[in-house]
Amino acid sequence: MATVTAMTRKSALPVDGIDPYVEQEGEEYMNDRQKEHFRKILTAWKQSLLEGVNKTVDHMKEDAAHFADPADRATQEEEFALELRNRDRERKLVRKIDKTLAFLETEDFGYCEACGIEIGLQRLEVRPTAELCIDCKTTQEIKERQLA
Repeated sequence: MATVTAMTRKSALPVDGIDPYVEQEGEEYMNDRQKEHFRKILTAWKQSLLEGVNKTVDHMKEDAAHFADPADRATQEEEFALELRNRDRERKLVRKIDKTLAFLETEDFGYCEACGIEIGLQRLEVRPTAELCIDCKTTQEIKERQLA
């Protein structure tokens, strides 16, 4: 049963090649070992995103064709626009990762910015840039839906 849980948690990490953190009994929350684990995740995630940006640029250079058919041209332009939108989202995520890496050096990393409680290791492994605990994030999303 523990193997299934480890496999499930492993697949939820934002990057491959990093094992989930295994908490030791009596271990202090957000100790140096845990912070190093999250630093490794964030750095690998950022590197993966930056490699994707380079692939997109290369792909767009290689696949840029001048189609005579307007429908083919429009299809290619739409594909490029979609890729650029995705890369823009990833660029914003890279900035958030950089912000989180800087925040990781403080004593406040891993604690909810709204209420101050521990965000939790499992939540941080899934979303290492999380700034809110699950309860505060849920409340924020409910308020956003009500105001939208």
